[in-house]
Amino acid sequence: MNICFLTHEYPKPGISPGGVGVFLNTFLPVLVKKGIQVTVLGANNSNALEDNVVEGVRIIRIPNPKIKAINWWFIAKGLNQKLQEIHAKTPLDIVEGSELAFAFLEKPKGVKFIIRLHGGHHFFAESENRKIEFWKGFQEKRSFKKADAFIAVSEYVKAHTNKFLSFNDKPVMKIRGGIDCEKFSFSPDSVNPNPHSLVFVGTVCQKKGVKNLILAIDQVKDQFPNVHLDIYGKDWYFSNGDSYKEMIREMIKGRLESHIQLHDPVPHDQIPGIYESAEICIFPSFMETQGLVAPEAMAMGKIVIFTDKGPGPETIRHGIDGFLCNPLEVSSIAETIREAFEALGRKQEISRAARKTIQENFGFEPVLHENLSFYNQVINA
Repeated sequence: MNICFLTHEYPKPGISPGGVGVFLNTFLPVLVKKGIQVTVLGANNSNALEDNVVEGVRIIRIPNPKIKAINWWFIAKGLNQKLQEIHAKTPLDIVEGSELAFAFLEKPKGVKFIIRLHGGHHFFAESENRKIEFWKGFQEKRSFKKADAFIAVSEYVKAHTNKFLSFNDKPVMKIRGGIDCEKFSFSPDSVNPNPHSLVFVGTVCQKKGVKNLILAIDQVKDQFPNVHLDIYGKDWYFSNGDSYKEMIREMIKGRLESHIQLHDPVPHDQIPGIYESAEICIFPSFMETQGLVAPEAMAMGKIVIFTDKGPGPETIRHGIDGFLCNPLEVSSIAETIREAFEALGRKQEISRAARKTIQENFGFEPVLHENLSFYNQVINA
């Protein structure tokens, strides 16, 4: 089997990847070990061609001229040309991409197009209560018409994407993102010196619930004076260029400085150590398609507080293998933090349940089997 993955997000030195990049960087080397030929094709962050092999994955990045208004045309032209070259030398079976990927792509003969729903423009426009941008909406609809099949990372993203975009009676299957349960390993005897320590990892922005989390810590600190939150992640900027992190720093000044600390983003390889440094991992996002941070922390047996929106209830059973909060209500986040602190006497029970949930639903073996089975189904259709 020969598969090409279209993405501009595959990790490279000096660039902090998003969730799609992290997923592919974890998943693709596993495919290679199973004998699958894998190529990544996307645009570079510079006007230069790159063609490298890392962990058996061929990574091709075409030049990005960065020309306003028509840059999309140059990138589409470059992707089409390179895809045809790849197919001519080693015929492809599948090309996989996200919601927008196929809008301007020409399908090589005999190749099947699969869209993996990580959360596209229509999905997030609904969840963030904003209007559909005509250009992005047009591209998604055009891309969906070209797809032969779809993979959804959660039931929620499948259902809410289908409210706006048709799957055109093509096969659709829910397959979770895979978690490396060896990298994110469980240490049942690990002891954190501060039982009231929390950590957040992700983009520091409004939709990740960071502001409400800060306000919740303010509500919790009088009952738990040792509460401490570490926030790791890249900055986000308002339309006027103002830094979201600077706004958070202003909120923290004074009575919260001893309870909350902001950090720069760290490489993904360092994330297990970050999770291990705290008793509780908290991710109160306003919306997720699935997200990997909560399952990664659960794989380590950490007590996790996740959003009750979107796929949260698909991921965590409240009070059994983690906790869910309403991220839109500061009081709900605060109350869930208190509930998690009070449940620390059941830490081993919750930790083992969390690890078991991830191994069964996000582990490499079941996820890999589901992907390969679906790929074969699509190829042979």
